[in-house]
Amino acid sequence: MPPKFDPTQVVDVYVRVTGGEVGAASSLAPKIGPLGLSPKKIGEDIAKETAKDWKGLRVTVKLTVQNRQAKVNVVPSAAALVIKALKEPERDRKKTKNIKHTGNISLDDVIEIARVMRPRILRICSRRFMMEMWRSLWSKSNTIANLRRIICFKLVA
Repeated sequence: MPPKFDPTQVVDVYVRVTGGEVGAASSLAPKIGPLGLSPKKIGEDIAKETAKDWKGLRVTVKLTVQNRQAKVNVVPSAAALVIKALKEPERDRKKTKNIKHTGNISLDDVIEIARVMRPRILRICSRRFMMEMWRSLWSKSNTIANLRRIICFKLVA
């Protein structure tokens, strides 16, 4: 038999969910069931926390569990931050399929995304991270402050 779980131990669990929606309890149960938590209650807590800013977007949620109490923190990816910066209207993922995220993002939005992502990136230099982000933006047909690519690279060089 496996050893008993220590309730005073701090455990971090990462779950990828759609913001504002209560996920299936069957997908949460294998991760948080052994910690002595109710998947249904945790699913409702996650939906309540992500409904404010991340409704309809896929985000990663960090659950910090201690003494059978879960604290929910949203850990957004760069893609979720870019989609949020595009200021697209909320959508129902069951009705609207194959959406293209195109638009124009200001330079300030890109810098803000870089600041939010800074603790989690492996790049030492934020200039290189911004260039990496710009490449991913251009691959999705987005523009940055209506600037051409060569001008953006000269801005940070």
